[in-house]
Amino acid sequence: MAIVTISRMFGSGGSQVAKRVADTLGWDLLDDAVVDAIAERLGLTRAEVSAREERVPSLVERVAAALTLSVPEMLPVADGTLPLTEERIVAVTKAVIEETVQKGHAVLVGRGAQSLLANRPDALHVFCYAPRAALAAFVMTDRGVSHEEALPNVDATNRQPER
Repeated sequence: MAIVTISRMFGSGGSQVAKRVADTLGWDLLDDAVVDAIAERLGLTRAEVSAREERVPSLVERVAAALTLSVPEMLPVADGTLPLTEERIVAVTKAVIEETVQKGHAVLVGRGAQSLLANRPDALHVFCYAPRAALAAFVMTDRGVSHEEALPNVDATNRQPER
C-alpha cells in the first residue's frame, strides 16, 4: 500500500492521527500543505483559499458561473486571468493530490482525497470520528474556547461536506 487517506469529523483529531501515521511510516504528509500549494498555484494567500473553501457560493455567483460556461463571451478575462471559481480550486486541489501520490508513499488528510483515490487498490481509507462530547472537548482544548463556544462550532462544521 502506498497511500493512506484520512477523512475526519471536526474535532476528532484526524490531523494528529495522520501525522502519527506519516511519522511512524516515514511517509509524506499532505494536510495543511494542500492549502499552501493551492494558494501558490492560484497566486492567492493561504487565507483567501481557506475562506473560499469554507463558504458556499451565492445563487448569483452560481448563475454567473453557469452563464460563463454556456456563453464564453461573458467570461471576464480583461487582465488575461481566469476568475477564481470553486471548479478552479477543485481542479488545482486534484492536481496537487495526484502529484503527491505520483511521488510515492503518502498520507493525505481531507480535501476529498478519499473520493479522488477511491478506486486505487494501494490506498487505505480511514475515517476518524468521535462522540459529540469528545469532539467538543477536543476543540475546547485545541482552540482554548468554552464548552458553549465549542459545541455550535463542532455542529456547524460537521454538517458541512469535508474539504
